[in-house]
Amino acid sequence: MNYQSVVEEKAQLACSRPIELYVFIDPLCPDCWALQPLLRRLQVEYEQYFTLRTVMRTSLANLNMLDADCCQTPYCDNSNLSFPSLAIKAAEFQGKRAGFRFLSKLLDRTFSQSKDITSFDVLVEVARSLHLDIDEFICDFRSKHVLRALQVDLFLASEMEVDRAPTFVFFNENIEDEGLKVDGVYDYDVYVQILSELLEQTIYPDPPPPLEQLLTRFDSMTTEELASIYNEPLAVVERELKKKVLLQQVERLPYEGTSLWKLKRHFCMNP
Repeated sequence: MNYQSVVEEKAQLACSRPIELYVFIDPLCPDCWALQPLLRRLQVEYEQYFTLRTVMRTSLANLNMLDADCCQTPYCDNSNLSFPSLAIKAAEFQGKRAGFRFLSKLLDRTFSQSKDITSFDVLVEVARSLHLDIDEFICDFRSKHVLRALQVDLFLASEMEVDRAPTFVFFNENIEDEGLKVDGVYDYDVYVQILSELLEQTIYPDPPPPLEQLLTRFDSMTTEELASIYNEPLAVVERELKKKVLLQQVERLPYEGTSLWKLKRHFCMNP
């Protein structure tokens, strides 16, 4: 297959995105945060082949503990184990991308700043940092609509027999075929192979975007994530990132033996 044919085929797939990928996530589950680098790389390289739908696999016990009035106080300074999932659904009311960026931002707050993401105040802080409409976010968070949206996610989990997080469920264009369910976290190549087999063809990764675009989309990333996406040795990636630190384009946040990198505020691109 020549280069022009590959380009045309990828352009056609980008319009149709023949695979639907449901990813069931519990915001409080450490395994789900471990999944985040893998999912980001899959989006960067192969998003032209699939439509991603993130679904909350919130513990029903946590949801049942939610006091119907716990979100109604004037400043809502409560904490609850269901709050992160509710907040993600509230952010999604401002667009699918806003919901995913909110989910990604929670990682930054949890790991780099040791924030309690079950706190309503922290969740509002996350929404503000993403420039969401705060009044709308708080109104949606407190509404019955967000509870219904979360119940829809729980219904999907039940229908697809998903009993743990994280879980991937792949659907192809043939509506008669059952979804392919993969629970737990596997090597990246496993998911690429699944996409290829479902499409019954070789698939081709997109080249990674410039660093500024990547850190605008995902807010903060580890050295290991960036090395994996750019297919460069850790030392090479870290050297280039240190240059950008000197240029005051990025900042480095030490975390448990590695580093998180994010754009300097004044250098941030429009989301």
